[in-house]
Amino acid sequence: MSPTTLPAGPEHGHVTFLGAGPGDPGLLTLRAVEALTNADVLVAGHEVLDVVRVHARSGVAVVDTDTELPSAPGPGAPQLTVVDGTSTTPAVPAVRDAAHLVMEAARGGRRVVRAVSGDPGLDAYAAEEMLACARAGVPFEVVPGVAAAVGVPAYAGVPLRDAQGADVRFVDARTASDRCWTEVGVSDGTVVVSTTLDSVGAAAGELVAAGRKPDTPMTVTVAGTTTRQRTWTATLGTIAQTLKHAKVLPSPEGGRPVIAVVGERSAAAQRDQLSWFENKPLFGWKVLVPRTKEQSASLSDQLRSYGAVPHEVPTIAVEPPRTPQQMERAVKGLVTGRYEWIAFTSVNAVKAVREKFEEYGLDARAFAGIKVAAVGEQTAKALVAFGVKPDLVPSGEQSAAGLLEDWPPYDPVFDPIDRVFLPRADIATETLVAGLIELGWEVDDVTAYRTVRASPPPADTREAIKGGGFDAVLFTSSSTVRNLVGIAGKPHNVTVIACIGPATAKTAEEHGLRVDVMAPEPSVHKLAEALADFGLKRRAAAVEAGDPVTRPSERRPGARRRRSTT
Repeated sequence: MSPTTLPAGPEHGHVTFLGAGPGDPGLLTLRAVEALTNADVLVAGHEVLDVVRVHARSGVAVVDTDTELPSAPGPGAPQLTVVDGTSTTPAVPAVRDAAHLVMEAARGGRRVVRAVSGDPGLDAYAAEEMLACARAGVPFEVVPGVAAAVGVPAYAGVPLRDAQGADVRFVDARTASDRCWTEVGVSDGTVVVSTTLDSVGAAAGELVAAGRKPDTPMTVTVAGTTTRQRTWTATLGTIAQTLKHAKVLPSPEGGRPVIAVVGERSAAAQRDQLSWFENKPLFGWKVLVPRTKEQSASLSDQLRSYGAVPHEVPTIAVEPPRTPQQMERAVKGLVTGRYEWIAFTSVNAVKAVREKFEEYGLDARAFAGIKVAAVGEQTAKALVAFGVKPDLVPSGEQSAAGLLEDWPPYDPVFDPIDRVFLPRADIATETLVAGLIELGWEVDDVTAYRTVRASPPPADTREAIKGGGFDAVLFTSSSTVRNLVGIAGKPHNVTVIACIGPATAKTAEEHGLRVDVMAPEPSVHKLAEALADFGLKRRAAAVEAGDPVTRPSERRPGARRRRSTT
């Protein structure tokens, strides 16, 4: 869709100055999410956009303030444009600074969200923009955010106060005066220093020169609250050497902001016990999730809770059956009382039936008088979302075999109808059909949807898969193994391979992959738990051996991992 120009008008809109926090999107407040959902225009720097744009509505105009702006308005200057989705606008108002940009965006009665890192009250530029709005009569509000100086130490496991209530001072090393350094130097409280990676040593030197002892504990955290977070513990006198030894300095990214915490009571010595974020079992792991996009969402959320960075790559596309007549007859049979049971073996089957219901103007009431079975928890949840509570979910293994173990045999005395409707994929196995027939039931095995191989992922993703850029890959079926290898190539031998069950593991091994993790039962969430347990044990082994904790993709030069023969 081509960009649509938003007409500029004389009416004043409304501006929300919003704190996006230090980097973790989960730290956005409820009020922030509400404002983002209702925004017509979103104005922010590139890194902040990555945090907030996921909550913006489709069609919002997104303006990246890091884009170079013209120095002054000119004839034919481009107007603010809105694009389909939440892509950055290719043109921005020809204004001199961000304050004018924000007010220009608010023209025509538009609702503008001006998002800044951390908290707006601690951003000097945001304060100038607020004053400009006030002078121009543009109404605005402020939504506070988690300040980096507070949020980052919390994620690094460094409490700023203890039971003795130590004094806490905050210093921005980039603007601090000599007087400021002197005041914090003579204090024995905790000092939180906002600085840059290449200026940490200089900030430590300022504190020592101002009176702090060189052996005062110091922690330095970069990329705080994100899965790229790293924290080093040292002293004022040794921090420069510590960073150099860790090959952090000199660095081409030396200008990145960091938060340093200094003080005897800053809990630096307790960080091993309090570092909850960086000690997550899969912290920083890039995990490939090769499923359909709808199926991967909940799995990705679970992986994030373990500290991982999920990367969704659809390997299977779901399409309607080539001939819909069979499905149409079966759905009509549901209404006319043809079936005693309907069995759902996947979320996609629920979706296919639901879409056919909507096509006919039906809803969950059409299931009245029909017993409903679901193969597992996720399928049951999809049914509940449809308004249907399943009568049967396996009490044991969540699979076709588990469903058959709990399925009652046909009894002509108690069952007025002997027929089961089974909407499934075109490539489904015959296990369930054969088992139901053996129990005395007649089965209408209907193709509700087709599974086809998805398009190949982008070139950089394919290269990362084959080159060892991913730490782990989760295979949830044999088809995901075959399709991923087919569209992207075989994962590198350093990548941890996790499979949902024996059949999937066998397919992976047939494709030359070493299986490292297998779920204790065929559930995607149990699979994620098993991978997290693997990561936790791997971390514990490294700590016990005195080795640095690394991710699988951070392989040592020349090291090779052999395929297991067990």
